[in-house]
Amino acid sequence: MTAYIIRRLLLLPLILIGVTLIIFAMIWALGPERLLASYVKSPEALKTPDAAQRLIRKYGLDQPMSVMYAKWLWNVVRGDMGYSLVGKEPVAKAIAERFPYTFELAIYAFIPVVLVAISLGVISAVNHNKFIDQFIRVFALIGWSLPDFVFGLLLLWIFYAKLGWFPPGMVSPEYDLVMRSAEWHTITHMPTFDALLNGRFDVFLDALRHMILPVITLAYLWWAYLLRITRSSMLEVLRKDYIRTARAKGVPEKIVINKHAKRNALIPVVTVAGGTVIGLLSGTVIIESVYSRSGIGRFLADAATQLDYWSIIGGALFFSFLLVIGNLIVDVSYAIIDPRIRLQ
Repeated sequence: MTAYIIRRLLLLPLILIGVTLIIFAMIWALGPERLLASYVKSPEALKTPDAAQRLIRKYGLDQPMSVMYAKWLWNVVRGDMGYSLVGKEPVAKAIAERFPYTFELAIYAFIPVVLVAISLGVISAVNHNKFIDQFIRVFALIGWSLPDFVFGLLLLWIFYAKLGWFPPGMVSPEYDLVMRSAEWHTITHMPTFDALLNGRFDVFLDALRHMILPVITLAYLWWAYLLRITRSSMLEVLRKDYIRTARAKGVPEKIVINKHAKRNALIPVVTVAGGTVIGLLSGTVIIESVYSRSGIGRFLADAATQLDYWSIIGGALFFSFLLVIGNLIVDVSYAIIDPRIRLQ
């Protein structure tokens, strides 16, 4: 297993280079005139007729793609991913500041996704074709079929516009002033965690109240998908010969389900669960826009609408790194869950 992990880590830079090369090639195909928009912060810089050409030569936008990509990649290695027009700061700093907000949302969403999906998936499979199985399947089908922005706007309309229970945003205005004061110590950049570390339980409850709707929106969609995978895997395992043999020997049904069937059914579920973490992180683009949360998802959505190319490339590189690391963790988890699997 150690040799496998080392090989995957050695392949990591090559995979990231391949991903960034594809994205960089698509952006380079836009042409130097459009790329110039990432450097010009004011229309006044293009007053004269030859101003655009002078700026294109100044920033090297007329150079071959290989030269531009090599320069950008060398800057990335040194920690410079370019300047973000949306964040008004370097791209690396903009991502580092906003990712904790997205990570916090993903943490709160992942826990109910895994616990609820696996539990209900097992219950649905054990009660195959019974009423509870049909009810869970319909509920999961609705969740998987409903677009996240539609579900988010629906929850926002009911619980904020009509009932006024759960507002959008990060915290209420009065608590936002508390978090900006000199007495507040920002440690994790995650409001709920920082509130507990600062001993402000009132801020924690307020931040948690603002997080309920986006967590439900994000968790319900992925919960529905993971539930269907768990149910299918569990049904397949329950038809195996060793399950019938265990039942024939008089092994209690609870032990058959939890010890023999559930453990083996978790292998494909772990695969999906590992991808779910990445999906929760990258899937916050629309969720954060709907609920006005200042995370990396909303940052990249704004970068796309404002043609902030270097922020888009930086975000793609960041999520590519998370995806590769997540897949590595999933592969290693195979051998831990099922001793029959060996990573050779």
